[in-house]
Amino acid sequence: MFEKLSYFQLQEYWWGIASLLGGILAFLMFVQGGQTLIFSAKNETEKSLMINSLGRKWKFTFTTLVTFGGTMFAAFPLFYATSFGGAYWLWFLLLFCFIIQAIAFEFRIKTGNFLGHKTYEMFLFINGCAGTILLGIIVGTFFTGSAFIRNEYNISSWQNPLKGIEALFNIFNISLGLSLFFLARILGALYFINNIKDESLIPKIIKLLKYNSVFFLIFFIYFIIQLLLKEGFAYESKTGIVYLEKYKYLNNILQMPCLMILLISGIIMVLTGIIISLLKSSTKGIWYSGSGTILTVFTLILCTGLNNTCFYPSLINLQSSLTIQNASSSRFTLITMSYVSLFLPIVFAYIFYTWKLIDKNKIVADEIKTEEHVY
Repeated sequence: MFEKLSYFQLQEYWWGIASLLGGILAFLMFVQGGQTLIFSAKNETEKSLMINSLGRKWKFTFTTLVTFGGTMFAAFPLFYATSFGGAYWLWFLLLFCFIIQAIAFEFRIKTGNFLGHKTYEMFLFINGCAGTILLGIIVGTFFTGSAFIRNEYNISSWQNPLKGIEALFNIFNISLGLSLFFLARILGALYFINNIKDESLIPKIIKLLKYNSVFFLIFFIYFIIQLLLKEGFAYESKTGIVYLEKYKYLNNILQMPCLMILLISGIIMVLTGIIISLLKSSTKGIWYSGSGTILTVFTLILCTGLNNTCFYPSLINLQSSLTIQNASSSRFTLITMSYVSLFLPIVFAYIFYTWKLIDKNKIVADEIKTEEHVY
């Protein structure tokens, strides 16, 4: 079946899978967003409700992050080698944020916890803030580029001594990072509304949802405007020559109407989830905004690699930029992986089933007191 596809079609197929995993990861960052809200709790009971609600889902986010990284490593190894090998301080900071999250959920209430609850709760807060912003900044480099050179042997060398930290000083990257941060907080709030039953806590969460929605719209609108107006890194499909193209990402959306439909639909769904939660007191907002997040991020990542676009541009030497054509694995590897990808629907079905089983009943305060396994 996959043998009938051309090499380029296989590359597009795997860029689509990577983009979808990126969209799912963005949705699952509601865990990180929820962690940044825990200090709004009035007492320990409310805080425990929030942490235990998130504790049942944090492994989904961690697993998806690893899966996304594994997909990029297997399908586009040159990106993995270039980015992880060059911008390693940026990646180290991101991975550190997720390490302390795992430690916090594991040891927060363990017997003999000499650091105290507050320390591990601060770990969760740091992961929620820094983890989301750093991930957004890393994705932002897909649009703004990085400081590396690739030689004729496909060996890349990083040209900035900050080794990736320089991406933190780009306003465009920061706007995407903050957009993801406030979106994660929105999703976290919507998840609490859906998953927790507590008359004193939910009104506070709804109030937080209002404020974070305003900040999200400010940063996201700025990001979208800058994206549609900025120059992009394009390349000629036959020669591979890279050049700058005005309004490249706007052109991508206009030239691929399906992406425009997906992007608009995703944004509308995100806003719908927020509106029905605020105006109609609905508990289903997480599913609208969550689905919208997946569609929106899926579309944005697709835009960075399709339609002859360099998904990892080089700011030092345009011709060193990475595309889905020059950064991918061999045809044989992609074909083999494609057959493995047929099992993905089974994995997603299992996750859906497990999710429904865990969330069969809303979490309540009494459950935290009687449950044997708590976070």
